[in-house]
Amino acid sequence: MAHSVRVFPTREALAQTIAAILIKDLDRIEPDHFYSIALSGGSTPEYIFQYLSDNYAGRISWEKLLVFWGDERCVPPEDKESNYRMAYENLLQNVPIPDANVFRIRGEDDPEVEARQYAGLVSSMVPFFNGIPQFDLMFLGLGDDGHTASIFPDRPDLFTTTQLFEVAVKPGTRQKRITVTGKLINNSSKIYFIVTGKGKTSIVAEIIEGRSGPDRYPAAKVNPGSGHIVWMLDSEASSMLKK
Repeated sequence: MAHSVRVFPTREALAQTIAAILIKDLDRIEPDHFYSIALSGGSTPEYIFQYLSDNYAGRISWEKLLVFWGDERCVPPEDKESNYRMAYENLLQNVPIPDANVFRIRGEDDPEVEARQYAGLVSSMVPFFNGIPQFDLMFLGLGDDGHTASIFPDRPDLFTTTQLFEVAVKPGTRQKRITVTGKLINNSSKIYFIVTGKGKTSIVAEIIEGRSGPDRYPAAKVNPGSGHIVWMLDSEASSMLKK
């Protein structure tokens, strides 16, 4: 897997770098053009969203963003488990991004129907590369079982399906989710894996150092054709990497 690894002493330093990346990328966008981004859920993105809201509301060209999600739980947008709600409360409602630029996954609708509709929406809004939509930037997280987005270890087919979004079920809870598939993930222009804390240090090391094949962890199947994948880790998450 072609990748680079960046290690930050704190979550704050990581969030500052995300802000700098967005400022730089958006400043390069020509007038009347947009930058497509796919958000992820989780506690670390929640911290980053809040940090951007508190410190960069007036310093980033938010109006140039087209905001999508990589996955969503099949719950209404006001539900406490909604990825949309988390992003909205911690970031979107606090920055000058037009409502028309935000495209949530409708977790309250029929999952199979919404997966198809969201794939169509992305296809209509995001420029194509290699015959399919290409996000400018996709944020991904890492679960303690090695899942990413809502692609869990029992669904390796979600990296080979021809669909752009599909319905997944979280093992254990059996909660339905709508998730981006490997086809769309690996066509992204840039992918940032954001992982913090001690809980996933072993999996991080196994995947980055190639000690565990892609058959074990879905996150190990992330390998964009662009080759631009960056692991953004805090010192705890990187602690088992070989120096």
